This record gives sequence, C-alpha cells and structure tokens, in this order.
Amino acid sequence: MTGTNPFETLAGAYDAWFDAHPQVFESELEAVRAVLPERAGAWVEIGVGTGRFASHLGIETGIEPVAAMAALARRRGVRVLAGTAENVPLEGSSVQAAFVITTLCFVRDVDRSFSEIRRILVRGGTVVVAFLPRESALGRRILEDGGGDPFFREARLLFTAEVLAAMTRTGLRVERIVQTLTNPAGDERVEAPSEGFDRGSFVVVRGSVPWSGMKGSTQS
Repeated sequence: MTGTNPFETLAGAYDAWFDAHPQVFESELEAVRAVLPERAGAWVEIGVGTGRFASHLGIETGIEPVAAMAALARRRGVRVLAGTAENVPLEGSSVQAAFVITTLCFVRDVDRSFSEIRRILVRGGTVVVAFLPRESALGRRILEDGGGDPFFREARLLFTAEVLAAMTRTGLRVERIVQTLTNPAGDERVEAPSEGFDRGSFVVVRGSVPWSGMKGSTQS
C-alpha cells in the first residue's frame, strides 16, 4: 500500500464494521463453517486481521503484518505472528488447515501466497479461501466506488476463475465451493450458504494438498 496504511490507523473502525453489520458477518461465518474440515492438528489464518473469524472458528494462530490489527486479534485470544501471505513464518508441513478470509485482494503475489500455503500444509491438509469475487454484485460495486473506501482503495479483487486457477497451478485440489450474500443490497438477514459461485458476493473455496503430490483440478 502507498502512503498511510488505513489498516494501521483505522483498525478500530474496520473492526467496528462487523458490529454494525452482524447479519452480514454471520452469513459469511456460516459459509466458512459449511466447509470446515474435521478438527485435527494446527489451524492458522493468514491475514487474520482483528481476529473476528479466527476467534469464532477456533483458529488458534494468525499471521498478520499490521500491528494495530494484530493487537485486536490478540485481545480475542488469537496467537499472532508477524508475517505476510507471501512469507509465512511457519515450518513446512506443520499445519493441518490454513484459512485465507477476505485477504487475497490485498496480497501482492497470489501464486506465491498459495505456494506458501501448500508448503506449510501437511499432505492431505485443508485450505479454506473466502473472498469477494470481482464478478459479483458487491465486487462490481466496490470497483465502482471503492476509491471512497479507505480499506478497498487499493484492493485488487479477483474473479473466481482466477482464484481457482491459481490454486490449481500451485498444486492445490479444489474440493467444494459455497456462496452467500446473494442479495447484498436486500434485506438484512442471515443467509444460509448454498453450493456454487454463480450468485454470491462472498464465496468460500475448500481445497487440499493431494496425498499423491499431484496437482489438483477445479470443480464448480
């Protein structure tokens, strides 16, 4: 990011958004819960932010480069290590499940980030990637007026196809895709997740490191 980092100076305001929009947060949380693996081994969230998702999902460790965000996550009981998606400060094959939730649009190198995830995951380990698709209703809205939002001003939203292709290129197998916020401008209610990625403004992809070591293939 250029200039002042809003995630550092406005961390409290970023976190307060979730309090002001509890139905949206609960809808997103339910979509992530729908693809959770069985609880085993170490779980880590890369780009843990203020720890909102991690604290609700039982993710004990987070990776976060912004000190102000990390401080809020620690208050929620998350163990936070300084690092980025492109340089995760964890040993290889040390994590059972890795989560990347609304972080991809802020990383500089998506392929390197997925390669790092593959490196730290055990064979058969799970990756859960949640993002706002560029082609979605909310994604298009952000592209139109994101310049007025301090947090999305420098975001680079990705098409769902781009995310799936990057996962496959880096040796991750796509197993399941769910979506929510199919009508983000509509009524304020908690929406149950549905399969696919054709209508949702919040998409969650579950993938894994193949036991064979071969590169996986995508599915819709």
